[in-house]
Amino acid sequence: MLTQRQQDILRLIIQNYTQTGQPVGSKKLMEEGINASSATIRNEMKALEEYGFLQKTHSSSGRVPSMNGYRYYVDFLLTPAQVEQTDMQMIRQSFGREFHEINEIIQQSADILSSLTSYTALSLGPDMKERRLTGFRIVPLNERQIIALIVTDKGNVESQVFTIPRTVSGEDLEKMVRIINDKLIGESLITVYHRLRTEIPMILHKYFQTTEGILDLFDSLLGNAFEEKIFVGGRMNVLDFGPTTDVDQFKTIYSFMKDPEELTQLLVPSDEDIRIRIGNELGIELLQNMSLVQANYEITGHGQGTIALLGPTNMPYSKMFALIDVFRRELASKLAEYYRSLDSYN
Repeated sequence: MLTQRQQDILRLIIQNYTQTGQPVGSKKLMEEGINASSATIRNEMKALEEYGFLQKTHSSSGRVPSMNGYRYYVDFLLTPAQVEQTDMQMIRQSFGREFHEINEIIQQSADILSSLTSYTALSLGPDMKERRLTGFRIVPLNERQIIALIVTDKGNVESQVFTIPRTVSGEDLEKMVRIINDKLIGESLITVYHRLRTEIPMILHKYFQTTEGILDLFDSLLGNAFEEKIFVGGRMNVLDFGPTTDVDQFKTIYSFMKDPEELTQLLVPSDEDIRIRIGNELGIELLQNMSLVQANYEITGHGQGTIALLGPTNMPYSKMFALIDVFRRELASKLAEYYRSLDSYN
């Protein structure tokens, strides 16, 4: 569709605009190596504008990319940049410290990526529906309150403060915990989830007059264990590049970024290792001036995870593509190392 010269012009305009935020004119393109007269370049820019790839600003004779221009660039012209050595060092140093559970690594990944880019980073750990229960325990806080914990073989820990119903004594609660551990330790969480709704209530009712509230506690804890957790780094960085001049818009973006369900839905399943969605492709009007770079990674035997960057549409795509590609590999390597350490310990 485009000639080689038109492709070169579009590529240079996007690269310059994403670096400077300033419209690009024919003189700049000549300086960047387009071997044509100023008049010829302006004609080519006009053609690209007619194709819908460029927009003319009212303030100058220069052009800026349109959403379609970014899309064409990402699909056909993008060449990943070289990742800077300082960025590589920061990634490896941040993953080099000791971690005590999987969620620490996933949260750290979002924090690192956000720090490197000043964008908002989203991170979802590998799918672990086959993880197994290795322990359920309670820690007394006072006469009526406890901290309840469940631990899995993959290093996940879920905890919740819980008030014991007055109808249940502390002694009875400890007996219930022993029974549940005896019946469920070593089972997959899916099995645990189903048996707590079928077999376990009948067993507890045989031994205790009332189990009021106790099964609700397990429901709540296991709900958290099954819940797909999204970890966010630089949550409010979107306010730096989003349309925040309007107070209501500001509040809406703030609420959106605090909603885990909304953020999780932003990450759509994809067979591509790295996928870039731009503006309206995100399907959320609020984010129409933003782009999402989403990358998948695979941990053998443990499923697939996702890491993503939410930033402005004029982000430097070649740099972000290269950075997230390196990052997903480093994250996968760290997680695989952590899983191996768990297996050797067990």
